[in-house]
Amino acid sequence: MKLDIDLDSVEGDVAHSLEGHFLIAMPGISDEPFARTVIYVCAHSPNGAMGFIINKSQPMSFPALLTQLDIVESESDIRLPSGGREVSVCVGGPVEKGRGFVLHSDDYDSESTVQVADNISLTPTVDILRAISEGIGPRTAIMALGYSGWAPGQLESEIAANGWLTCKADLGIVFDTDLDNKYDRALRLLGIEPAFLAGEAGHA
Repeated sequence: MKLDIDLDSVEGDVAHSLEGHFLIAMPGISDEPFARTVIYVCAHSPNGAMGFIINKSQPMSFPALLTQLDIVESESDIRLPSGGREVSVCVGGPVEKGRGFVLHSDDYDSESTVQVADNISLTPTVDILRAISEGIGPRTAIMALGYSGWAPGQLESEIAANGWLTCKADLGIVFDTDLDNKYDRALRLLGIEPAFLAGEAGHA
């Protein structure tokens, strides 16, 4: 499993950048892997966009992942600190599912760590997993396998076609271990009741 990515192709300042924002799938997006997803956008510029689905779990647990990466010998050997036990492993997106990424609070830094917004950073190297397992990692973190990516202009077109709602990200939602409730909570950031949105979709 590789944990690396070059963000240079999508980083950059733009007038209406959605970096640090949520994309919330509208009911019209019914196909997997994006149905009822909340995506945290890490990079957005005229060169494209990338982010991570934060509300769909992987079948692999964090301890199992540590074992697979040989950070620990076996799951029975793991004595994770509370922060490590609370790390969710998510389906980050359909692109390069073998790559791993850790979104985390900005109290951890390494040579490969990139700050993506206020109070949140991204580290795509295995060192952070070892740090978490040893109790010296970030205060809060979420693991993603794979990512979601858009070509130049693609995300803007999808938003214009009412595929996505957008809002400033809430870090409490990003790091919440209750993945099933993230979609409804994200909608409520916009003052939208999920039942109302579903009803409107039924009349479309």
